[in-house]
Amino acid sequence: MLGSIDTTRSTDRGDEQPLEGRETTVVGGGFGGLATACYLAADGADVTLLERHDELGGVAGRIETDGFRIDTGPSWYLMPDTFERFFSHFGRHPEAYYDLTRLDPHYRIFWKDGDRVDVPDDPEAVADLFESYESGAGDAFRSYLEGAERAYDIGVEEFVYRDRSRLRDCIDPRLVRAAGGVTLLDSMQEYVADYFEHPKLQQLVQYSLVFLGGAPHNTPAIYTLMSHVDFNLGVYHPTGGIASVVDGIAELATELGVDIETGCTVTGLDPGGDGIGVTAQGERRRADTVVANANPYHVGRDLLPEGRREYDDGYWDSRTYAPSAFLMYLGVEGDAEPLEHHTLVLPTDWDAHFEAIFEDPAWPEDPAYYVNVPSRTDPTMAPEGHEAVVVLVPIAAGLSDDEATRNRFRDKVLDDIETHTGADLRDRIVLERSACVSEFGERFGAPRGTALGLAHTLRQTGPFRPSIRSSAAESLYYTGAYTSPGIGMPMCLVSGEHTAAAVRENATPGAVSRLLGRE
Repeated sequence: MLGSIDTTRSTDRGDEQPLEGRETTVVGGGFGGLATACYLAADGADVTLLERHDELGGVAGRIETDGFRIDTGPSWYLMPDTFERFFSHFGRHPEAYYDLTRLDPHYRIFWKDGDRVDVPDDPEAVADLFESYESGAGDAFRSYLEGAERAYDIGVEEFVYRDRSRLRDCIDPRLVRAAGGVTLLDSMQEYVADYFEHPKLQQLVQYSLVFLGGAPHNTPAIYTLMSHVDFNLGVYHPTGGIASVVDGIAELATELGVDIETGCTVTGLDPGGDGIGVTAQGERRRADTVVANANPYHVGRDLLPEGRREYDDGYWDSRTYAPSAFLMYLGVEGDAEPLEHHTLVLPTDWDAHFEAIFEDPAWPEDPAYYVNVPSRTDPTMAPEGHEAVVVLVPIAAGLSDDEATRNRFRDKVLDDIETHTGADLRDRIVLERSACVSEFGERFGAPRGTALGLAHTLRQTGPFRPSIRSSAAESLYYTGAYTSPGIGMPMCLVSGEHTAAAVRENATPGAVSRLLGRE
């Protein structure tokens, strides 16, 4: 293999401590920051993680009040193998930190023409479902799913678990061999249309692109791998919600020796010859290495000295952003029937909504959206006799979201839920909060208030995303959704692995000498 860091590591590392004594600061306690902190601490670094908010998790936040526990960010637990892989690096298993329930059905779909389906936890049953919509679609689904599994094997093993965040990392003959017969450059829409004519079937295998911040027309076909994630690997719920996963990884980090400080805002990073000065809460600290889980837009604009920005305004203006979101967090008295744990409400033609996100930014007239009712599965998420409900509508990053606009859209969506699912929530809401473009911009420093980061277009995949290695300073690194491999909790865990591997690779001669007992 040429030019690629092999981040495969044994859980039995003996006394190997390649970063022993290296003072390392991780800025931000999202999944990427927590994962990086774990890997670096296991390598012997003295790791301090600074999180500006009072809770860890970054976008994966939580609301806990009046008996309700509501995840404010991600709510789908996918790719369980990646979480197993992460914990196994440290000789642990996820079940030591949180409990999982496999969902059946995976989700329910209401189409706005009155049609409704449950997607079962059985690929053969899904094939029968496809056949009921289109003659021959059952076999087409089986063939499609075989291709999705191949794409997963290639995509995850070669582009996720291996660090290919630089162009030189992609100069590897194994990629040509591995990718034989897999179309990488077609759009998902072009690829899927070769299998299914029925628009609802196309939607069923493409809805998960929203997890990547993309649309059928701008996402490469390699991301058909998401169908393997959905239909083969299963959909899970961690008891207590995604917040319990954050707590579990934070517990692991503490066990490994990471010092976690919440409510600690970093206001400056000053690269110098002997490391990086870190200004937090008005005090200056020094670190040999800094890993920013804060996004590079925020770091460049708000933390680095003037003249040290890696990406200018033109770069950020030219990016394709994943959607922002209009989110309602609701505590509802009574049940939320007929909503499922995961529910999708879709127009039969969703092109107009994607155009309103990526082509002609506007609030969608006929929105496609997602409703999460975790208390259907997990009674710890809501007090007895109530449901916890989250409504998420993808919208274009950068939209104006003044209070009047948000209130009008709130009413529109609640009406839409009642009309197309039969769930009348409005008069039973006992807890209500919301988030939108403004919150993502202000709370997380996200460019244009995107909820996810950079979309996974062909020109923003792999080495075309911001690098984990900063060009502003040799001892500054990035981790998280803006870097490679990209968006999503599993990807951020792997990003932490890659970033830690890059820090090890670039360890100073002094650190290596100490490891070898020469100092």
